[in-house]
Amino acid sequence: MEKLINYNRRTFVSKSNTENGEVSSETYFEYSQEENILTATYSGGDIVKGRLIGMVSDDGTLRFRYNHVNIHHELRGGECHSTPEILSNGKIRLHEQWRWLDKDQNEGSSIVEEV
Repeated sequence: MEKLINYNRRTFVSKSNTENGEVSSETYFEYSQEENILTATYSGGDIVKGRLIGMVSDDGTLRFRYNHVNIHHELRGGECHSTPEILSNGKIRLHEQWRWLDKDQNEGSSIVEEV
């Protein structure tokens, strides 16, 4: 079954994030996709190095887990559900609901856009 959206070789940058998040407008994500498996590397801002892995649904929504090392040398991780929006210029905007799986396990929301 062909996917509506293929994320392979797409780059995203954070446009907004709740205060309890560590991703900022300096954080860039490099996505790869093989069939319905999504992977990405990310870094910038408070993130030294990060990785994510997840699944792409038939409707283009994403479910993934993320882990990164921040500038304080802390290992952080969580899970995220992203809903795509196709912008008028054909680029993708992802509306994300995420939750830390470490420390206080609080939740947040963010938006990343394809560059």
